[in-house]
Amino acid sequence: MEQHGTRPAQYGPRRGRAPLPPQGRGAGGAAVGRPVARPAGPGAGGDPRRQAAAQPTTARPVARSGPPVVRALRALRGMPNPRLTGLGGGLFCAAVMLVLGFLDRSLFGASLTVYGVLFLPVSLLTALWVRRGDLLTAPVVVPIAFAVGLVAVADGGEGLGGRLMALVTALATEAGWLYGGTLVAGSTVIVRRVRLLRRRAAAARNRPPV
Repeated sequence: MEQHGTRPAQYGPRRGRAPLPPQGRGAGGAAVGRPVARPAGPGAGGDPRRQAAAQPTTARPVARSGPPVVRALRALRGMPNPRLTGLGGGLFCAAVMLVLGFLDRSLFGASLTVYGVLFLPVSLLTALWVRRGDLLTAPVVVPIAFAVGLVAVADGGEGLGGRLMALVTALATEAGWLYGGTLVAGSTVIVRRVRLLRRRAAAARNRPPV
């Protein structure tokens, strides 16, 4: 009876074939074909720009030091910036000066010097807050507002005639403050007007031809 020959079992690794690397093993190592993570860095192929963007940046403190003029301009820029019409600017200036006149009368004994000093910043704010189309009204309404507030400060006798005489006397003696506030308002209006004309000229030059 013919018997088929059987080959003996071969144990151990086959010769002539190299063992699989750890990436190619299914159970003992990582999955086949999975990319190996590399640490990001300049030497490992990392992008320095991405690393700089990923790092947290700290905000630089704003320098508050500087000349007094620069600090005053920064304070003015931080203030509210409304836009008043010509009538609105006149009402604002007159109302503020009338309130300041009563405060001056109650706190400082109707001091005309204090009233004149307070008139200067009010004139500046009126010229700054009036809108561009009504710039020329600011130097006109400022002297009127000075006279309106002066009613609460001027000391006069009884009756309408005495009060009018006291008002005229106060206007004559405090004409320097009146001219100073009007000059401040007029100068501010001129500066704003020049800047407006420069912006319009620059916009006209940058406008493409039709």
